Amino acid sequence: MTTRDGSRRSRGDARDADRAGAVDAGPTLPQRLLDARERKGVDLYRAERDTKIRAKYLAALEQGDYRELPGAVYTKGFLRNYALYLGLDPEDVIRQWKRERGDAAIPAEPVLSVPKPLAAPRRGLTFSPVLVIGAMLTVLIAVFAVYIGVQLVRFAKPPTLTVTNPQQAVLEVPEDTTTFTFRGSSIPRATVAITAAGREQPYRVSADATGRWSSEVELRRGRNQFDITAVDPETGKSAEETARYVITVPFLVIEAPTLTVDSPAEGSQFENGAVPVRGTTSNAATVSITAVRTETADGKPVAAAPSAGPSGSPDASPGAASPDASPVAASGDMVGPITVDVAPDGTFDTPLDLSAGKWRIIVTATSAEGKAVTLTRNVAIAYRGVNLVVSIKGSPAWIKVWVDDKIWKTTGVAGQVYNPGKVLTITAKDSVEVRTGKSSATYFTLNGEDLGHMSNKSNPETWLFAPPDPPVKTSRN
Repeated sequence: MTTRDGSRRSRGDARDADRAGAVDAGPTLPQRLLDARERKGVDLYRAERDTKIRAKYLAALEQGDYRELPGAVYTKGFLRNYALYLGLDPEDVIRQWKRERGDAAIPAEPVLSVPKPLAAPRRGLTFSPVLVIGAMLTVLIAVFAVYIGVQLVRFAKPPTLTVTNPQQAVLEVPEDTTTFTFRGSSIPRATVAITAAGREQPYRVSADATGRWSSEVELRRGRNQFDITAVDPETGKSAEETARYVITVPFLVIEAPTLTVDSPAEGSQFENGAVPVRGTTSNAATVSITAVRTETADGKPVAAAPSAGPSGSPDASPGAASPDASPVAASGDMVGPITVDVAPDGTFDTPLDLSAGKWRIIVTATSAEGKAVTLTRNVAIAYRGVNLVVSIKGSPAWIKVWVDDKIWKTTGVAGQVYNPGKVLTITAKDSVEVRTGKSSATYFTLNGEDLGHMSNKSNPETWLFAPPDPPVKTSRN
């Protein structure tokens, strides 16, 4: 070796020593791996699927429990692949692993020498009575299995279904039509069922010996949806496809919508949850719901001014003011108006998240011609304990939750990664603690109060919610 080579190697060794000292000043290898995975926003099970390394071995690497790993050679391979997956320098990770476990020599894996099998002398082909009988039984069993299979396929063949009237799947009938007759064909004696939206039991009719069938159904104003299927009474097999037909009976222009509110009942009290708003309407193009707080949680009235709106009469128009019009509250004391989807049978159902206090819920059904009808319900909201809603927005986030200081089963010990749009509702007696891998994408609503996200940072953070105390950032991970 030349003097120049020796000097160059000395400088390289010095640089390696400097890098080693810099790493020693930082976090331990298990902590580096855990922090890198949380920054990546994945849990152990997602990492297991991506790296093809079992989750228990990844957990052992993040906990520094190398005794759970299958030998030093496998450990180096696991560390190298996991470091590449987490965006770390694999050589630097291997060096830190060697330093933290000491410089003791790694014992070589024992090599097993497997003896070669002895070659048995080849025997000639011989036939015996037992062999011949066994072959015959095998052939008979195979033939019987084929026969059974053919019979099963034949037995399980689904019935056919054809609808000849109406000839189109969507049609409109005159406004005075109250019934319609479906006609078609299927297999002989098949049972034809016609399910109507909003009707508890379907219409049923049996096909005749030629397979023909017909059934008269009732129509109501608006959209009528029917699903038709056929069942073979001998096998119980249903037709492969369900035929769907929509028949519309126009509303009279002079008709105003009808409205019934089944929930909530007047004067109801709710705790720790959304208020279910359910009801039925007809001849309504839209249904909107507005909630106005009339009294705070501590019993103080909310300042409000009367607003324009329908009075509850079927002939009330949206722009007309009325003596008992609903109040318009200040910012934070009104929810809505919220437009609710109306099902084909005229029903609507939506949860309404409200904070503590007394509220007036206003439900308005409006027809396409502008006719409107309004009903109101007064309810009280009183929260007990902790009701926390966690929403993921903008980007995926890893979430781990403790409820009353115990791991929440939904997220588990390893946590879960949730995509944008995911909403988690958590209730507890005293406290809820949430660790998120991305604080800027995690939004909170505590006991009906929207808190937004607790930080604009994308780093992992843990927050404790224990009302009436304000949220507190903790170090639990």
